Amino acid sequence: MLNDTLVTNEVKGTAGTEIEFQRLSTEGRSTEFAKVGELPGNFHRLIVSHQEVGTGASRRRRSRIAFELTALGADGVTPVKNSAYIVIDIPIGNLTTYDDTKTVLANLMSLLATTGAATTVLFDCTGNGAKALIDGSL
Repeated sequence: MLNDTLVTNEVKGTAGTEIEFQRLSTEGRSTEFAKVGELPGNFHRLIVSHQEVGTGASRRRRSRIAFELTALGADGVTPVKNSAYIVIDIPIGNLTTYDDTKTVLANLMSLLATTGAATTVLFDCTGNGAKALIDGSL
């Protein structure tokens, strides 16, 4: 369970410094947080949601964490929204442990936030996977 206020380095920006978020609402299995001090019209949101589909052995849970940031575009007039999210699809109806789920999540996190042999987490988005996502490279 996430705290109502995320303040102790749970969320960081590109400089590696914390960004504080406050819970706005929770409805069903979805909750939305807003950046503390966000400007009107420049929304910076965190959304966490879960959905279960299927039944029996084919039952799955899809969990999503998303960040959305709205700001003025390069024209200085039109608002634009940048978003990044991760979805994890877990076969909860036919699973004995979360070990494999944790493995694929760790694979993704390491590809996004490191450069190969390095063990330092790179919040500036210079990790191999983050760079590929941002500049569109393969």
